[in-house]
Amino acid sequence: MLDKSAPQVATHASGPLAGVRIVEFAGIGPGPFACMMLADMGAEVVTLDRVGAKKNLKSVAGRGRKVVELDLKDKASIAQALDLLAHADALVEGFRPGVMERLGLGPEMVLARNPRLVYGRMTGWGQEGPLAQAAGHDINYISVTGALAAIGTKERPVPPLNLVGDFGGGALYLVVGVLAALLEAKKSGKGQVVDAAMCDGAASLMSMFFDLAAAGRWTDERETNLLDGGAHFYGVYECACGQFVSIGSIEPQFYALLRDRAGLSEACFDAQMDRDGWPGLKQKLVEVFKTKSRDEWCKIMEGTDICFAPILTMQEAPHHPHMAARETFVTRHGVTQPAPAPRFSRTPSVIRDAAKADIAELTGEWGAGK
Repeated sequence: MLDKSAPQVATHASGPLAGVRIVEFAGIGPGPFACMMLADMGAEVVTLDRVGAKKNLKSVAGRGRKVVELDLKDKASIAQALDLLAHADALVEGFRPGVMERLGLGPEMVLARNPRLVYGRMTGWGQEGPLAQAAGHDINYISVTGALAAIGTKERPVPPLNLVGDFGGGALYLVVGVLAALLEAKKSGKGQVVDAAMCDGAASLMSMFFDLAAAGRWTDERETNLLDGGAHFYGVYECACGQFVSIGSIEPQFYALLRDRAGLSEACFDAQMDRDGWPGLKQKLVEVFKTKSRDEWCKIMEGTDICFAPILTMQEAPHHPHMAARETFVTRHGVTQPAPAPRFSRTPSVIRDAAKADIAELTGEWGAGK
């Protein structure tokens, strides 16, 4: 057993999960992200990785935990893993169904050693079903939920990075499930398996849109609906400089302010919710926003109730005045990255506190291109 711990901060454990012990079996995508969040909240997370894995100990998703290298094909290493799990509160793994069982580390074996353990399982398709053993990625898991079909242009669906499946429908649901099971285990004294499937989580994220469809307020045709870019008052517009801005002026009072600041005095803009008029009004707004640069529109609209924001790149976002003031991004090991979220008033994340030393780098003048 080789301990390759990530650089540790010189401070005591902090966060609402301080004292909670979690064993993570190394993987990619949503599993590590979920464990990053748990570590951000103070949990003691130990990652079991294969020997010679060459793990990047300074990665964003790998922050806040120790790495132990084990050969899981070796019986002695399996015994060591079981000993470690006997004193843990939770386990997180992201292998295909059946892999942990074949290693001798399935729920039945582990829970026999530690009946209070919460056994978190992260997969794309879930632990059972016709596709359970099939390979897949985020784009596939959100395809079968109705999510991908609803996102994109009229011509074709557009993958929303891997935010909806891997991280929204996967990691976040795994974190919620593990935390809920930990709370229940404190009362019952019994652990359980948390089956977190990305297709399940992505489907759950679509709840509001199924509601709207049932009420006759949503269609399957992209860019015809209120929240998919169909409405002229909720969308993305290019500016004279080639940069983009977003507006979300849904409420009548916000829409009125948009009209005032953008000079939309024509009577055709009066019927805000007339879907038949949206395409023509959208084209008019395309022309309006191209009359000024993004910075000029920011001076006119940002901070008002228009519901406006400039569309920033990952390089620009940390320098935005609001992001900098809230320290939404921090620098750790020389890498600018999102700070832990959410925030806790009494038990703050040790990661956030340890990274504040370099925060001055992110507070430069907006637009300076640092």
